[in-house]
Amino acid sequence: MINPKDKHLPKIDTEDAQASEHVKMSRRLFLGGSAALMGAAGAGVGASLLPATAQAAKGGPASAHVGPGELDEYYGFWSGGHSGEVRVLGLPSMRELMRIPVFNTDSATGWGITNESKEVLGNTGHLNGDCHHPHMSMTDGHYDGKYIFINDKANSRVARIRGDIMKTDKITTIPNVQAIHGLRVQKVPHTKYVFANAEFRMPHPNDGSEMDAIDKYFTMFSAVNAETMEVDWQVIVDGNLDNTDADYTGKYAFSTCYNSEGAVDLAGSMRAERDHLVIFNIERIEAAVKAGKFTTLGDSKVPVLDGRKGSELTAYVPVPKNPHGINTAPGGKYAVANGKLSPTVTVFQLDKFDALFEGKIKPRDTVVAEVELGLGPLHTAFDGRGNAYTTLFIDSQVCKWDVEKAIKAYNGEKVNYIVQKLDVHYQPGHNHTTMGETRDADGKYLISLQKFSKDRFLQCGPLHAENDQLIDISGDEMVLIHDGPTYAEPHDCMIVHRSKVKTRKLYDRKDPTFASTVAMAKADGVNLETDNKVIRDGNKVRVYMTSVAPSYGMDKFTVKQGDEVTVVVTNLDQIEDVTHGFCMVNHGVQMEISPQQTASVTFVADQPGVHWYYCNWFCHALHMEMRGRMLVEKA
Repeated sequence: MINPKDKHLPKIDTEDAQASEHVKMSRRLFLGGSAALMGAAGAGVGASLLPATAQAAKGGPASAHVGPGELDEYYGFWSGGHSGEVRVLGLPSMRELMRIPVFNTDSATGWGITNESKEVLGNTGHLNGDCHHPHMSMTDGHYDGKYIFINDKANSRVARIRGDIMKTDKITTIPNVQAIHGLRVQKVPHTKYVFANAEFRMPHPNDGSEMDAIDKYFTMFSAVNAETMEVDWQVIVDGNLDNTDADYTGKYAFSTCYNSEGAVDLAGSMRAERDHLVIFNIERIEAAVKAGKFTTLGDSKVPVLDGRKGSELTAYVPVPKNPHGINTAPGGKYAVANGKLSPTVTVFQLDKFDALFEGKIKPRDTVVAEVELGLGPLHTAFDGRGNAYTTLFIDSQVCKWDVEKAIKAYNGEKVNYIVQKLDVHYQPGHNHTTMGETRDADGKYLISLQKFSKDRFLQCGPLHAENDQLIDISGDEMVLIHDGPTYAEPHDCMIVHRSKVKTRKLYDRKDPTFASTVAMAKADGVNLETDNKVIRDGNKVRVYMTSVAPSYGMDKFTVKQGDEVTVVVTNLDQIEDVTHGFCMVNHGVQMEISPQQTASVTFVADQPGVHWYYCNWFCHALHMEMRGRMLVEKA
């Protein structure tokens, strides 16, 4: 029995006792006495707080445990936030499998150090990033595993990661804008475009001549060609763009906009009770570009179209207030905008957009529901069974609700559309369901990404980890089955069934990621698979060597002090997971070379004497002995 007088237990007050039956767990109980309640292995709240494995043993929800030798069912692609990378997790175990460097320097792989990675980054590219929204390319509304795209809000860039090797292969700086935030892909018929929102308004030209002309500030919506990674067109909009999504016809994309007031301060951007969803008519935009009805700005050649209010290219639907997330349901019938500063979500019926652009209905006629869920709705995910899951930032909850019942309630029927509320820790932002952004939503798991962890984990100084929580949604009720710390604000994620991801075990020797290095070797008359030689070109020296565990094809080479040295290593091993490295001691140089890959790095040999290089990726029982010498003669 629980002793109600025990001062260490949470106080169960009248409000808790009379709480809505749809709120399945009280935050006071969860926060105040979870440990004590675990010991009360009876009914009620204590039972709901049992570890996932214990509940699974009782025939309850699934467990997050994946045993030795077993594989996870899903890949999770997590944005790395301010780290500038993308992280790959396995679900449901929540094990981190890999980190994919994108905008950052990664000394383990040599990203940002090797010549191949510098070619992708651009030699003047900033080695920092703020990654927010990872999304995979699609074909007919299904993930196709080809690419993963990610934005860099800090430096207004969009990057592409190849799904077969999990490496970044293209990075594009978006012209004419600042701070790429919301990012989504075109779903149907395939991902021709990656849609990218620029959040911050600025003057044009932004040359310091009219910095206080606030009424002339604007931002733009950009369409990046998924194959060329060039910007095909941009559309000027009213307000600050936030998040974006697309429909399942290929005809429309739409973005939430805040700051319809056009302010540059916090108070000014919250005056209006309604901001808007802006809808982009892709067919009309493409036709206008083809007809030459566009302008260009500054040095950029990208077509720029005016999509501000009154344009035939766009439509503006008023929604409350400073809306944040916009999420399309798997069936393609609805999309949901989340109110952020309003307790409501707005449900749009997407097949009404044609009539809107034909002038047959008014913008608000596309809205089929606007219902209250709780405080601070930010993002909504779907299970494919008609249920939506919305994060409530202020309430620190995930709200499960029935979309069709919400529409009935909005139309005046007395029906309860809220199915359940589950406390999460603390203040959730994005959430995602398994396959929930595609036609294949399977309703197994929901991930909730919390912005704060406070007392959840061991402290590591003033900077706290954040908290990812995995929730089983396969049954009638949401059940928390895992939580764990995560670093540097992984803003968003996506969850893909492992059957959709087809990765290579070895590199193809014709892989384009090292095509420039192969071309250089060819010009030098070097066969990368057989030759180990030094090519001298004045004070530029190119050193070509092979590697087969546990040795390099060259155990020493000689250069002169001040030479610019390029070392090219080709890994000839043909067994997966036999990765080699190359590290030149005291020169800030190291890189990864996976099986059948070629990689290169350039540095200045500015210190005379003997300098050892070694393999820094464990590859063999004699890994420690895999080394060689660079002999630097005095100038």
